Amino acid sequence: MSASDKSGTPDLELHGAKTGNCLRAAIGLSEAGLPYKIRHVDLGRGEQRDEAHLALNPAGKVPVLVARGSVNAQAFVLTQSSAILFYADAEAPGRILPLHADRTRIRALEAFFYFTSDVIALNGAAFSLRGPEFSGAAATLTERYLRAITASERFLIDTEFMGGATFSIADIAAFTIISAVSRQLPWNHLPRLAAWHDWIGRRPAVQAGMRAFDDKRETVN
Repeated sequence: MSASDKSGTPDLELHGAKTGNCLRAAIGLSEAGLPYKIRHVDLGRGEQRDEAHLALNPAGKVPVLVARGSVNAQAFVLTQSSAILFYADAEAPGRILPLHADRTRIRALEAFFYFTSDVIALNGAAFSLRGPEFSGAAATLTERYLRAITASERFLIDTEFMGGATFSIADIAAFTIISAVSRQLPWNHLPRLAAWHDWIGRRPAVQAGMRAFDDKRETVN
């Protein structure tokens, strides 16, 4: 049962900053057609460790999605970007994942988990190991996730999208991380990936999600 089943359309607040995880959440909500308000968390000033934010996510991380229903209903809070994407799918079925739990949907999930596990997770680990004492480990992880991105061209051999014939959360995961490391990629040797990246970047909802945290004021999408 989705958060809106008991209380009507939820009032969504996306708390975060311009990080890859937050951008994925924003794109997912935008592609699903779900209106949401942006609540900026200034990571540089440590606002993720403020009491108000820790009440939502004791880990002191972003993004956080808060779905508020009726006045008396308890807010529904999610603190993982992937969970937020699945929430968006539950609220707007068919918009960012194929509807049916058949091979079409499973193929999209395969590509999604490929990018979250083999690319995004390694990128995050390499970032956490920045510093001269860990340079060797960080370089190894960087080589692995860049090789995984290069290998992802195989997803585009017979289809336009990463996860099959339709846009999905696989494209969201892939686009955000590939955009973040684009300067490290040998684009001249990745024609299918380059065409896909350019095409996905032209989608209005993707552009809206990528800009969601640009304005430091509260914004509504």
